[in-house]
Amino acid sequence: MRRRLLAALSGAALAISLAACSGEGAGGGGDTNSAKPGDLTIGVSMPTQTSERWIADGNSVKEKLQAKGYKVDLQYAGDDIPTQSQQIDQMITQGADVLVIAPIDGTALSGQLQAAAAAKIPVISYDRLIRNSPNVSFYVSFDNYKVGVAQANALLVGLGLLTKDGAKGTATGPFNVELFAGSLDDNNAGFFFNGAMDTLKPYFDAGTLKVKSGQTKIEQAAILRWQQETAQKRMEDLLTSSYNDGSKVDGVLSPFDGLSRGIITALQNAGYRGGAKKMPVVTGQDAEVASVKLVNDGVQSSTVFKDTRLLAEQAVIAAEAFLRKEEPKANETKAYNNGVKVVPAFLLPVQTVYKEDIKSVLIDSGYLTEQEVAAGRAG
Repeated sequence: MRRRLLAALSGAALAISLAACSGEGAGGGGDTNSAKPGDLTIGVSMPTQTSERWIADGNSVKEKLQAKGYKVDLQYAGDDIPTQSQQIDQMITQGADVLVIAPIDGTALSGQLQAAAAAKIPVISYDRLIRNSPNVSFYVSFDNYKVGVAQANALLVGLGLLTKDGAKGTATGPFNVELFAGSLDDNNAGFFFNGAMDTLKPYFDAGTLKVKSGQTKIEQAAILRWQQETAQKRMEDLLTSSYNDGSKVDGVLSPFDGLSRGIITALQNAGYRGGAKKMPVVTGQDAEVASVKLVNDGVQSSTVFKDTRLLAEQAVIAAEAFLRKEEPKANETKAYNNGVKVVPAFLLPVQTVYKEDIKSVLIDSGYLTEQEVAAGRAG
């Protein structure tokens, strides 16, 4: 009997302890408006450390929050959905006051967001929209449709069909191009692909551009988890199946620098190195330093620069608004329906970077150094 009584008391104490961690005081919906920054914790969940882009995002958000005195719990999930779910559960249990989440799979966190809502913890969806949940408080990202438009225009510029200022180029085609898309569990992938395809449609309709493989649907072009190796394998398969008759690839629409590097490796292995079989025009996104070097070396044609320092800044602005019990300022209130609700968003602009733009856009702004570009690696 004594053992049962002790066990019951121990269980009750644990329940009280967990409730205290997840609901009241400094964490989980307490009086954050009057609390000192040092008494408040922001949980930051990033999807992976395999991409330098997400490492930079996580560090930027953490540094900007810590500079204002907040405690930060930054976790990377290693591209593993259960790991991210567990990390967010832990942040909620330990009393986070705001959550900033870049999801691996935008549809996989409904349970965690329900728990956050029950604990009155605002959730900021970071760059990737969390779907199928009413408990997304705010979204910070870039104008993802315009990213796709920028990538398509960069492809057209590289082929000579357009000039950088948007005027008609001197090339006439027809050109063989292949299409790549991002991971279907990432809401942004659809925006990128749709923006690009809407821009390229007149050229397809006129026969100026042709997809020799016939793979024009996003489901055919998608690369799960944005994996470089998967993109390389798909490009290899396209070359084997559709270009074994002596025809050449003239351009590849790639939505991410990591995919671009895999695509370029496949092309180089197939003999696209110069001369009669020169490297096709290959687009990209995120200004990853390894790809910026390729742009500088004339191998990759362009990348779309999204200044993650500005995105981190917007995440901090939104988090502080919620801590003051205010609504963050949105500049887009219609476009981002997550399947349950339209999520108010703050969207940032993007910039296409060609070789001649690297110094003025990336180096002079302090995003990269000349040494990093030359070496193709950070630090």
